[in-house]
Amino acid sequence: MNLKIDIAEGVAPYEQVRAQIAEQARSGALPVGYRLPTVRGLAESLGLAANTVAKAYRALETDGVIETRGRNGTFVAAAGPAAERELATAAQAYAERARRLGLDEEQALAAVRDALRAANG
Repeated sequence: MNLKIDIAEGVAPYEQVRAQIAEQARSGALPVGYRLPTVRGLAESLGLAANTVAKAYRALETDGVIETRGRNGTFVAAAGPAAERELATAAQAYAERARRLGLDEEQALAAVRDALRAANG
């Protein structure tokens, strides 16, 4: 695993850690099942506070990119069917909420497109 943190970049260090691990997992550079360094170990190697790395790991776990297996460590998670199921569940909840708010299909889809554009920069 190769991470580079650029403090002068203007992006929060935890976000740089999160984005780089996510990209390496997505590209296959970090294969499914790869054991990540401990929070403390990665923090020391990058010259960051442990809380910074812990925040990145929490975000990655929330996104389904990594999974923590208790004392066994933190690993790159399988992104296939589990991620698709989670996305389908979130989409269903969103569709129900849009209906309760009285939005039609085009309004609901426009909101999703805007959110995706914002999330992807």
